[in-house]
Amino acid sequence: MSEAREYKYIGRRTIRPDGFDKVTGRANYGADLSLPGMIWGKILRSPYAHAVIKSIDSSKAEAHPDVMAVVTYQDYPAVSSGGFEPGDGPTDLCDLARNILADDKALYHGHAIAAIAARTEAAAEEALSLIDIDYEVLPPVMDVADAMQPGSPVLHEDLFTKGLAEQPEKASNIATRMELKKGDIEAGFAAAEVIIERDFYTPTVHQGYIEPHATTVRYDEDGQSMIWCSTQGHFDVRASTAKLLSMDLGKLKVIASEIGGGFGGKTTVYLEPVALMLSKKSGRPVKMVMTRDEVFRASGPGSATRSTVKIGAKKDGTITAMQAKLCFEAGAFKGSPMGPGCMTVFTPYDVENIYIEGYDVVVNKPKVAAYRAPGAPQAEFAAEMVINELADELNIDPIELRLQNAAKEGTQTVYGPKLKAVGLVECLEAAKNSPHYKQALAENQGRGLAAGFWFNIGGQSSVIINMNPDGTGTIVEGNPDIGGSRASMQLMAAEELGIDVSKLNPIVADTEHVPYSATTGGSRTTFATGMAVIEAAQDVVRQMKERAAAVWNVTVEQVDWSDGVAINTAGEDRLTAAEICQGADRTGGQISGRGNINARGAGPSFAVHLCDVEVDMETGKTAVVRYTAIQDAGKAIHPGYVEGQYQGGAVQGIGWALNEEYIYNEDGVMENAGFLDYRIPLASDLPMIDTIIVEVPNAFHPFGVRGVGETGIVPPLAAVATAVSDAIGVRMTNLPCSPPRVLKAIQDTA
Repeated sequence: MSEAREYKYIGRRTIRPDGFDKVTGRANYGADLSLPGMIWGKILRSPYAHAVIKSIDSSKAEAHPDVMAVVTYQDYPAVSSGGFEPGDGPTDLCDLARNILADDKALYHGHAIAAIAARTEAAAEEALSLIDIDYEVLPPVMDVADAMQPGSPVLHEDLFTKGLAEQPEKASNIATRMELKKGDIEAGFAAAEVIIERDFYTPTVHQGYIEPHATTVRYDEDGQSMIWCSTQGHFDVRASTAKLLSMDLGKLKVIASEIGGGFGGKTTVYLEPVALMLSKKSGRPVKMVMTRDEVFRASGPGSATRSTVKIGAKKDGTITAMQAKLCFEAGAFKGSPMGPGCMTVFTPYDVENIYIEGYDVVVNKPKVAAYRAPGAPQAEFAAEMVINELADELNIDPIELRLQNAAKEGTQTVYGPKLKAVGLVECLEAAKNSPHYKQALAENQGRGLAAGFWFNIGGQSSVIINMNPDGTGTIVEGNPDIGGSRASMQLMAAEELGIDVSKLNPIVADTEHVPYSATTGGSRTTFATGMAVIEAAQDVVRQMKERAAAVWNVTVEQVDWSDGVAINTAGEDRLTAAEICQGADRTGGQISGRGNINARGAGPSFAVHLCDVEVDMETGKTAVVRYTAIQDAGKAIHPGYVEGQYQGGAVQGIGWALNEEYIYNEDGVMENAGFLDYRIPLASDLPMIDTIIVEVPNAFHPFGVRGVGETGIVPPLAAVATAVSDAIGVRMTNLPCSPPRVLKAIQDTA
């Protein structure tokens, strides 16, 4: 059993293998590649949030002496062949195409309309102004509540709500209605002695990655085309781009550069298909790099939400019923994380009667993308705020209330499976016993606590371990490293092979040199790709034992493997991995192990966060003075990077709770599209984030791993907002708790 094993390498805080290149500036990111004959691509974007595109005249731009190509939506090969069908597959290809370059409508301010490739970046920028577009401006709908009203402006005349009892006859902005339930919600509320119901709002926010979207491409009509880009999943970049350009997958190679932050926001395509079309038309390599303004206006933020949560309990603290209505903004095209929000909203609690209603709604904002545990922070913010208010109403410690109702092994989730062994109770106990929870608060300070959940995912991963003649090895994986995963792969391979970590070099290969791997996201990589590493390492060990058996003329069953050494159990012979590899040419050729899996059994993850804040009662400014993140990692393969995930999630959640929001004017134009006005937390804004790693092993992973990258961003919204509420004596239900909003709350109750 994983909980009883002693590990030689797993659990070490090794130096990350990509660290030296990154701190010395040698690492190559999305904008760092240049090719001979390369030209620059730029995109013309809509100045309106909602407008019919009546005509596009690019003749003046095409006549510019430095312009080499112009493309619009009509240049997609699949458009002319009728290849785009709404709702085609898990990713709606029609919506994807219309988001990358608008068809007949501009659906948000910054929506891409046309693209130009020119000899220089300046020439491309200049030529954009030569494209004439005739717009018919329409009124925008900017809030999910407005978008759901009858008579509101409709974005898509072909969008009919799914999930209703009867097929609607009229198009609307509601793409999907979802319902989850268990037990009898009416009976649950009838049994309650205390019922609390509140409305909540969370704004549109951005992942805030420092590196903008960037790509360099080369189209080759007779050979293999190439894309170099900053992405969390280069195999899916290949699939999306190939479909949009009607290409065979084998005709397109995608290379993932180092990635300067993603957090879910680099799991889709924006520039790559456009750049490749420009390259195809111009016959030249093309580079495209978004400006920061474009990143905010035209890449995928996290959903804004409006939620209603109602919870009933007995006076002894037993929760009898939990109900939620969760309305998620999808942006201009359907596909918000409403589903995961519904799945996670109440999952930290073992309650018999639950009813959840979710809505996926389009508005005139950029199409949303994933943002760490997509959907869960917004949904669980609402639930945890009500839980904390319920604890106050019942005069029960908020940790004790949660312990009394905590999800545990055997709890039936509302979305399907029964939980296996999970660590929520252990996280709550760790919070209760922490020095932080026992520390007294000073004047104008408040404390908040919240729990969080993410289900985690598995999926397809591929790994090759190539052994060298000197006994060193290369771990070839297909998942871009966004959080230190190369170090984790190195540690797991070393543990399985019994070879020192320093002798194993992990690399992220392009789509040509390793089989398909799903995108890095959903906290799947250390779990799923780690299992592929283990399988590949076991394949190497098997071959090592076979080679040793051949040398000794014994059966494979008579060979043991321990600490990187083959042992002849029928004698005293020993062969190290290096000796076997050195003689591999005489025993059948060099050794290479493979792991190609579709991983199941991703262990869900729970977290509990504590936050202390101090509020300036004259200005409304909030300062976080102490913060502790506690989370179940299953088994921390590299504790340093696990702690980093906890801290990073906490910091992003703190920013979401205190400052971050898209601000739009009445015409739907974003007014704070830059880091000066869109305020993410700086190191100087925060204390050190304390961490506590809880380890309740996931029985479905050989080393007990649970993904840790998602759950850490779920509790901060409610933990921070509760702390602010505690400090000022007013319950904050709308985020962010920015100085103007907090000051108004203080003044309104003065």
